[in-house]
Amino acid sequence: MKKKEKQWFENEEFWNNYGPIMFDSVKWAEAPAIAEKLCAIAGLKKGSTVLDAGCGPGRISVELAKLGMEVTGVDLIKSELEAAKDSAEAEEVPLKLIQADLRQFTAETKFDCVLNLYTSFGYCDTIEEDVQILQKIYSNLRDDGFFILENLSRETAILYFTEGEWFQRAGKTVLTQFTVEGAWEGLRSKWILIDEKTNERIEHEFVQRLYSGIELKRILTGIGFKSVEIYGDFDFSPYNEKARTMVIVARK
Repeated sequence: MKKKEKQWFENEEFWNNYGPIMFDSVKWAEAPAIAEKLCAIAGLKKGSTVLDAGCGPGRISVELAKLGMEVTGVDLIKSELEAAKDSAEAEEVPLKLIQADLRQFTAETKFDCVLNLYTSFGYCDTIEEDVQILQKIYSNLRDDGFFILENLSRETAILYFTEGEWFQRAGKTVLTQFTVEGAWEGLRSKWILIDEKTNERIEHEFVQRLYSGIELKRILTGIGFKSVEIYGDFDFSPYNEKARTMVIVARK
């Protein structure tokens, strides 16, 4: 049997190159306030169990652990988990970290809350694989538990569409180019990094599948969630033409 080719997000080299660009100081500075809002949304308190599905370098996981949550971070990329471990140790908080594929991950125990944040959803080759991730998240929740998804939606992609930009970050000049796939079915992103010292250039291109809010609500309801609400931010603001992002709060 032919071995299945890796998808781009399974490539550790990509995250080593692009991780410092995505998780810059501004994103880290936002983390404490986001963690507080997540606790308010899901009614989390000290001792609540949280699964950060796609935890990356532990930006949110560590902040929740600092608030007294029992946090498990799952990610496919070893270097991201090592970064999360370093962050947890620096803050002197416990953090359980597991290297696993969210399409197959089944936890030993069920959680009070599962998170998938910072536009970490919609990158699989097929819709079926995306749905598989959501099904696994559902199975890893306890009854009445919360699933919180923050993601770029079709609506927010249209609201904030730009053909590209450039900026400097983490010792790199970054050039981005964006194009629409199909009938707003996906957003193709091309990121070019140019090292400011060596002038070395690397580039990467990928497509994120775009779901509308109502599409995801129907999928999550079909999986079994008993309530699914859509907001324009973590503060319960309306999901309308002023939405900053899409935040879905689903309850099992």
